[in-house]
Amino acid sequence: MMKNWLAAGAVALTVGMTSTIAQAQTTTVPGEQVGLAVGAPLPEGIYAINTFTYRRPDAPSSALSGSADTAVNIPLLVWSTPFVPFGGRVEFLVAAPTVFAFSRNPAGVANKDISINVGTFVAGVWAFDLGNNFGVSLLGGVYLNDLNGDRGSIITPQGTTATPVLGQLSSNTYRMGVAASYTGDGWNITGNLTANIYDSPGRFPGQVGAAIGPLRISDSLNFDLTATKKFGNFEIGPIAYGTYNFDISQASLAAGNRGRFAIGGLIGYDFKVFTMQAYVARDVVTGAQYANAFGRVRDNYSTDGWVRLIVPLYSAAPAASPVPTALVRKY
Repeated sequence: MMKNWLAAGAVALTVGMTSTIAQAQTTTVPGEQVGLAVGAPLPEGIYAINTFTYRRPDAPSSALSGSADTAVNIPLLVWSTPFVPFGGRVEFLVAAPTVFAFSRNPAGVANKDISINVGTFVAGVWAFDLGNNFGVSLLGGVYLNDLNGDRGSIITPQGTTATPVLGQLSSNTYRMGVAASYTGDGWNITGNLTANIYDSPGRFPGQVGAAIGPLRISDSLNFDLTATKKFGNFEIGPIAYGTYNFDISQASLAAGNRGRFAIGGLIGYDFKVFTMQAYVARDVVTGAQYANAFGRVRDNYSTDGWVRLIVPLYSAAPAASPVPTALVRKY
């Protein structure tokens, strides 16, 4: 059962949002799929999954550093269909991610906590069981930012306009992914690659969009790695993830920030009627930087915390075994 829910959770994390407000990067959250058997096909059924992540950068929250704590909440519905063309199960999913930012301003300084709606994410997965506990999957989808994503600016506590908040939302995000998993003997050994492609330059609509002008968005590639092991109902093991921005020129939203790589650990527990996982990871490499109070440039490492809840709402009943009948032979 845990193996099936790990696969369900893999689909849950096909949605997400950048984990920083100050540094533009991939729309899909780096690390959103670690700890999950992304390559394994789901059993036929319907799944409700919620994923929450909270990220804290080293830089203090201030106008100087432009830093803030950020969080992402991702409610998701997954339908694993009975269709298996060419042996691969077809799965559909829909989600509405929300991004939050928390200023951490000290006493005496106005706080400005905000929430941002990411465009609805719709996608399909084609997942194959290759036998011997190996599986592979292909994903294609889009974040519909042009349809219902939030737009370009906020009003700061000082009454000034800050734009753009998340420049990625000036374009739909087209997502493609490929993953492979081994799930034998309680292991979950998974590697996953996720590409985010944009209509660059992107543009916000209306007067705000006209004032901001076109935004050059870097295409990007995420990589998620897992090597966990089950011991009874418990699961534990190391995880790692990162992101790579292709365009870091000064004209790009990812200017000077090639990406990041984080390492951490995961624990999980199978409660039978639902599954929970939690993990923490810390950057070991980062392209994000900030200037401290003395004007010195420092690498802006971050620490991420994650929690997942996976609840099957419906599972197709297994096919009933035929009733044995007497075998009659005529000689």
